[in-house]
Amino acid sequence: MTIAESIVLQSAAGIGLLILTSSMALVVYRLIRGPKNADRIIGLDLMSVLVVALVALLAIYTGESVFLDVAIAYALVAFLGTVAFARYLERSNVNRNNDDASERKGDHHG
Repeated sequence: MTIAESIVLQSAAGIGLLILTSSMALVVYRLIRGPKNADRIIGLDLMSVLVVALVALLAIYTGESVFLDVAIAYALVAFLGTVAFARYLERSNVNRNNDDASERKGDHHG
């Protein structure tokens, strides 16, 4: 790779890092504001994708290929975390709906 190509690649990676960082700030806003839990799950998943992209760009920027292994491992863990969080929220909503239905029927246990 020539020096000019290296400079262009470094510049593009630096600009990409800035764009990803600003995107993460917007996603944090969505995670905090919600308004619903589904929005938070989507925001969490998007944050995971942005972190993987950030680590991959960091690998390009620094020239260290070990960061790509970190990105792959993080992507797998993030996927499992998102699925687990979504299932937790789904089950808590089902339990809440069942409790609401039993209260409407007058079935008070206790």
